[in-house]
Amino acid sequence: MKVPECNKSIGIFDSGVGGLTVMKEVMRELPAEDIIYLGDTARVPYGARSPETVTKYSLECARFILSKGIKLLIVACNTSSSVSLGRISEEVPVPVVGVVNPGARAAAFMTEHKNIAVIGTETTIRSGSYEKAIKAIDGSINVTGIACPLFVPLVEEGWVEGEITTLVVRKYLAPLREGSFDALVLGCTHYPMIKDIISSVAAIPLIDSAVETAKEARRILLEKGLLREGNTGPSRKFFVTDSPDKFARTGMGFLGSGISNITKIELGGN
Repeated sequence: MKVPECNKSIGIFDSGVGGLTVMKEVMRELPAEDIIYLGDTARVPYGARSPETVTKYSLECARFILSKGIKLLIVACNTSSSVSLGRISEEVPVPVVGVVNPGARAAAFMTEHKNIAVIGTETTIRSGSYEKAIKAIDGSINVTGIACPLFVPLVEEGWVEGEITTLVVRKYLAPLREGSFDALVLGCTHYPMIKDIISSVAAIPLIDSAVETAKEARRILLEKGLLREGNTGPSRKFFVTDSPDKFARTGMGFLGSGISNITKIELGGN
């Protein structure tokens, strides 16, 4: 029997566990939706890889998750969203949502003094994706990108609080003291895990791309008549390309709840 379009799952993929912060917000915003999550944990991180490699990996993830029968695809990885979203959108026959545009849009609409900062991985910042997206809305806005490569390994190690992480955050965010910024965009799905430290150091409003992406997903589903309602037992399925046990342990902190129903798979190029 053919599954009605509205009853199909939302697909989410990320280079690892960070995308679970996006999934957490999607679950909050769309509690009745079934979700399929893929974490490419064997090849994490994407942030230091070339755009060509990121695109190759991202397309493999998108093709796999599409094969599971989805109605919407969320590219939860900021790096993938920055360099691969166009290619993915061309290949995938369902609506595709990245994490860059929703966060950029929220930043552009809230700025008063036309001065916004963005933090992310080296590849995300180097791509200029947030700057391009923000300036497409308002070309007069000044965007300062700050690469914070140590944030991801700190979060992966579980160092989401304490003196070491605070010192690293202070070091990276030092440029914020040189200008008057209206907002700071968290341009990586790991960063909400250290949001409190970032907020205390930055002392300016934060924009969480995960929250904005979940809102965008709801808007698209409503617009296309694909919103699912009344599903009291939504399904959560997880696929990983490396150790399911490690994913379950690390991912619990990101998702805010226990993780089960994890299947290990192989993608090309592992």
